[in-house]
Amino acid sequence: MSLFSIFAIYFIIWWITLFAVLPFGVRTQAEENDVVPGSTESAPARFRALRVVLLTTVIAAFIHLCWYVFSVKLGYGIDAIPRFAPRFY
Repeated sequence: MSLFSIFAIYFIIWWITLFAVLPFGVRTQAEENDVVPGSTESAPARFRALRVVLLTTVIAAFIHLCWYVFSVKLGYGIDAIPRFAPRFY
């Protein structure tokens, strides 16, 4: 597997993980009782971009490491998943 492929898979995992990590620990403006005029009450009171990026990077690196070990080193792939439906061809 080429280095570019490994990086591309990490990039995809990172973006998926980002959307999972975004709501962690977010307090809305309504919860803080500090609604800025012109914004919705459900908007974050403080957006901590660096914290989100670092947490996303750590979690994505762990997921990527697990994927790399199982697929490249141990040889498990999509073909290792058993088929429960019959083949009709």
